[in-house]
Amino acid sequence: MGLSREHVVCMMIIIMAMGMFGESLASSSLHKVGGSAGWTTLGNVDYQKWTSSDIFTPGDSLLFVYNTQFHNVKQVSRRDFLSCNATSALATYNSGSDTVALKKPGHYYFLCGFPGHCQAGQKLHVLVVATSTASSSLSPDLSPAPSPSIGSSPSPSPATASEDSAQNGAISVSLSTAMSGVVVFVVALMLH
Repeated sequence: MGLSREHVVCMMIIIMAMGMFGESLASSSLHKVGGSAGWTTLGNVDYQKWTSSDIFTPGDSLLFVYNTQFHNVKQVSRRDFLSCNATSALATYNSGSDTVALKKPGHYYFLCGFPGHCQAGQKLHVLVVATSTASSSLSPDLSPAPSPSIGSSPSPSPATASEDSAQNGAISVSLSTAMSGVVVFVVALMLH
């Protein structure tokens, strides 16, 4: 099967685009909120300390795992976060295993809407930094910021996922194996 120059160029563009797509996904992480403890009031989990042990970048996701009989997740404004007010939530999650995409840089605020839970410390502030500034060490503060993005996205389905040994429970998503297979297939097709 002979390929024209246009076909070869088109396939090379596809390969390069897939490589860039794979690299961007490979750097995203799924962070299990609270590590092994999860989203709870038990065990005195310090969510502020948990967020300070990692850097969050656009494309990352938070995974809230909890018992739905006792907890939920409310994404709220900074003002509602500071006052533990869950009545005007920007988004509400209640499946017991909620994935929330951190789509763009900024401050994201979450709390449990069950009475007394936020006051007991079940609240989370995450600062998402642009990937160019992610290499510098930043600690989250509670300064005003643009409203957080709303919504959730399905859990990533990585070709391979390895458990991060850090205490924060992050899962790094790596697509290099799958991308290598695709590149080999396309090159083989081109040479055929």
